[in-house]
Amino acid sequence: MNVTSPNRTYRFFQLFYVLAFFGFGSLFPLLSVYLENEQGLDHTQIGLIVATIPIVTIFIQPIWGMISDITRRPRLLLFIAVLMASAMSLLYTQMDTFLTLFLGIVAIALFQSAVVPLSDSLSLHFVQQYDKEYGNIRLWGAVGFAVAVFIVGRVTDITQDLTWVFYAFSFGLVLSAFALSAFPKRGQHVGVSFRAGFKTLVKQKTFLLFLLSNFLIFGPVLANNYYFGTFILTVGGTLSGVGIAFLLAAGSEAPFMNLSQKVINKMGVIPVMMLCALVSGARWLFYFFEPSAMLVYSTTIVQGISVGLYIPAALLFVRQTAPKDVQATAIGLYSAVGNGMGNAFFTFIGGVLLDRWNVYGMYGFFAFMTMIGLIIILLVRAEVNQTVYSAQAGT
Repeated sequence: MNVTSPNRTYRFFQLFYVLAFFGFGSLFPLLSVYLENEQGLDHTQIGLIVATIPIVTIFIQPIWGMISDITRRPRLLLFIAVLMASAMSLLYTQMDTFLTLFLGIVAIALFQSAVVPLSDSLSLHFVQQYDKEYGNIRLWGAVGFAVAVFIVGRVTDITQDLTWVFYAFSFGLVLSAFALSAFPKRGQHVGVSFRAGFKTLVKQKTFLLFLLSNFLIFGPVLANNYYFGTFILTVGGTLSGVGIAFLLAAGSEAPFMNLSQKVINKMGVIPVMMLCALVSGARWLFYFFEPSAMLVYSTTIVQGISVGLYIPAALLFVRQTAPKDVQATAIGLYSAVGNGMGNAFFTFIGGVLLDRWNVYGMYGFFAFMTMIGLIIILLVRAEVNQTVYSAQAGT
């Protein structure tokens, strides 16, 4: 990966994340509200539809990755993905039955699911080659997400028209395509196949335990993005209030991502992940006890810890744990388990629990599962300590 001006490319990576995540922040926090208020679906149907996005991601992301490995043209693939996802979202506003709404989300997810892994792969390789910090790129995604949900929340509240979420999603992705002009045209060479990398990684107990903990900890975080709007409305908030809450929550991620490397260097990767899990679990447990809207707003900033520190720490753990020649595969598995399987499971179960119990019971379930994830991180730490002790004893 050779670029003529690394600093210029660095800024364009940041610009891409701002615009792409502006699109994500416009749509995903209010998608369940749109399906309930505009389309009249029940929560189980909503859970099926929104869980489809990560389910499609599980199966489609590896295909995008293989195409990228074969063609070594990730920039072109990103360009196609953002424009097609944008077009599919505009068509979605014309759909009005459960079947078409379901199939429409599948169409959006087919292309949207390529955006994060392709851009993450490019940015991670870029920062490694040019001695930059991934956190200082990824934090701009948090900024874009936060600004979008605040603006779109205000617009939908004023107009009382939730279809604006799709227009804003499309707008953000189309603009992000222009930022790709400074990206490297070709990707890095992949020396190990996905199958060989997978066989290597499944033999590593530490990595498998980490994947399980990631499933239990980050799955509820991602599912919360879909149901937090419903929760805000339940505790007495408004659509503008949803925007404010997400502005505080997602906006708090950026400064923590900016500080993430310093915090990780001081505390260590595993203690940081433990802290993030503890904060997430405490937040979900707090929501179980039916707090007021003002108290909910005041606690949203802890997302800066549970997300802003967790993502860089988890990626760094993957890089430290996985053998160098299978790190691309390891990152793909990490994304598939947390962003895919965990997201899908907790999003679907969340919809079912909303129908069977209520939104407070759903967060109680999230808290319980997150604490199990924390226990598994303790096992990961024990495995790592044992490996280090064995290595030292052998020398």
